[in-house]
Amino acid sequence: MEIIQFFIDLLRDPRQFIADWINTLGPIWAYAPLFTIIFVETGLVVMPFLPGDSLLFAAGVFTAEGGGLNIVVLISLLITAAVLGNTSNYWIGRKIGQAIIDSGRVKSLTPKRIAETQAFIDKYGPVAIVLTRFFPFLRTFAPFLAGVGRMSFPRFTLFNIIGGSLWVALFTLLGHFFGGVPFVVEHFELVIIAIVLISLMPMLYGIIRTRMKMRKSKAERAEESPAESLIESKEETPADSDEVSPES
Repeated sequence: MEIIQFFIDLLRDPRQFIADWINTLGPIWAYAPLFTIIFVETGLVVMPFLPGDSLLFAAGVFTAEGGGLNIVVLISLLITAAVLGNTSNYWIGRKIGQAIIDSGRVKSLTPKRIAETQAFIDKYGPVAIVLTRFFPFLRTFAPFLAGVGRMSFPRFTLFNIIGGSLWVALFTLLGHFFGGVPFVVEHFELVIIAIVLISLMPMLYGIIRTRMKMRKSKAERAEESPAESLIESKEETPADSDEVSPES
């Protein structure tokens, strides 16, 4: 229960946690928990709910003057964490992924989420490894399912590095340049919530679009079925008349 509360608090205000790490561990060792959280979110399929986007943004805030962290060191370390995390997740999926799915023990791996992520990979191929970096949950499931599907490891690694670099650099630089804006400072929790919601919007759009397509497909099948019944009845009529005619 305490670990769940920790993640809830971290998601709500990562800035306070990072400030505490800098004060208690020192600027050098403060990179360690940041590295660990980014690695775990992307590297373990059981931890898709960690606040990657908001944590990167908050960490970027502390790279501004007097913040205690160095922007070049931060970006370099967290890109490494993101790439290694995806690589770990890929090999977990490749070696024991199907057994994990079949066991049903990983509750976050619902059939719906698996289907959505797999459809994304099928549509975009290795580029999905880049795109899913910006979608919570999907960025954790994509490398795992790429491993299950035995995507070529060299191709996976190329897009893994590209995606990890873009994801980390974008959010940390946003924090670096905009974290000191008075509105952001005064309403930091609202900004974090906005980042989470914006990150979730493409995924929610995909879910809504998929459901609308399914409803449309069902409606079309429902409209076709009466016509099919009418055709079948017409086909049966001559046979019925042949049977009656001898009696007449």
